[in-house]
Amino acid sequence: GKENVDSRHNRGRGGETTRFHTVNVAQPVRFSRKCPTGWHHYEGTASCYRVYLNGENYWDAVQTCQRVNGSLATFTADQELRFILAQEWDLEEKPFVRKGQLRFWVGYQYVITNRNHSLEGHWEVAYKGSSEVFLPPDPILGTAMSENENVLCAQLQCFDFPTLRHHGLHSWYAENCYEKSSFLCKRSQTCVDIKDNIVDEGYYFTPKGNDPCLSCTCHNGEPEMCVAALCERPQGCQQYRKDPKECCKFTCLDP
Repeated sequence: GKENVDSRHNRGRGGETTRFHTVNVAQPVRFSRKCPTGWHHYEGTASCYRVYLNGENYWDAVQTCQRVNGSLATFTADQELRFILAQEWDLEEKPFVRKGQLRFWVGYQYVITNRNHSLEGHWEVAYKGSSEVFLPPDPILGTAMSENENVLCAQLQCFDFPTLRHHGLHSWYAENCYEKSSFLCKRSQTCVDIKDNIVDEGYYFTPKGNDPCLSCTCHNGEPEMCVAALCERPQGCQQYRKDPKECCKFTCLDP
């Protein structure tokens, strides 16, 4: 809508001047897809990604991702993986962050099929999802494992140096699933309201933007079926400012 009252003139019949005012005319609104604070959005998959630096074993990491409506990340294409590798994750000092590099659990498991002269096996997606998910190349086998273990879990290693990150340099490791490590969660995009609260599917909310008087329904992570309230300007006030986060709330700027 329009923030200030417009005064317009129009020549009517006979040369007389017609004066009219327009207050808060509703305009078409476009929304960009949003992720919760701390998550990175990738348009190619309409997904959000976040690295958790607190060290957890693979199974605990799975549960943490599920609590935020996601899962350990898998990748559908090289472009998605390159997007992940290019991100500047928040690498403050943590016991599970190696200097200059970052390794985190992702959503694959290495199933061992042969233990003769060398360990042989194949990658599987830990939690079946899209059939388009690609599988990593042969891994670097990590810590020593007992003869009872038949499954190792995937760690993706990327680097903190910008040149290495933007060239997509990375490695895949198959590690003991009970080792503690950082991990990468992936979830579908979501709705976030004007006050940075996450909104569940089907609920009403006011999206981020320039109009705190919009009420929309969250559908597939997008604001839809939006309705706008129109506000009259404050009476007895010539100059005023609208509150950017409260509908129909004004501050009078008159002396």
